[in-house]
Amino acid sequence: MAAVVIQRKWHTTAEVAEMLGFGLSKTKMLVLTGEIRSVKGGRNRRILPAWVDEYVERITTGAEGWAA
Repeated sequence: MAAVVIQRKWHTTAEVAEMLGFGLSKTKMLVLTGEIRSVKGGRNRRILPAWVDEYVERITTGAEGWAA
């Protein structure tokens, strides 16, 4: 029988902070300022993986001339 891999649909702010290598405070500020999109479900904020990718793409596109 083949193993079924279930991918998460949402990430918490703490999970996104860990993925990006940022602190939780910085990540929460990015979410609150709209730099990273999120939705609020009840008391919790959730972030789609695609929104994390959008943020990374946006900041890396602006940093292309920074290579050493």
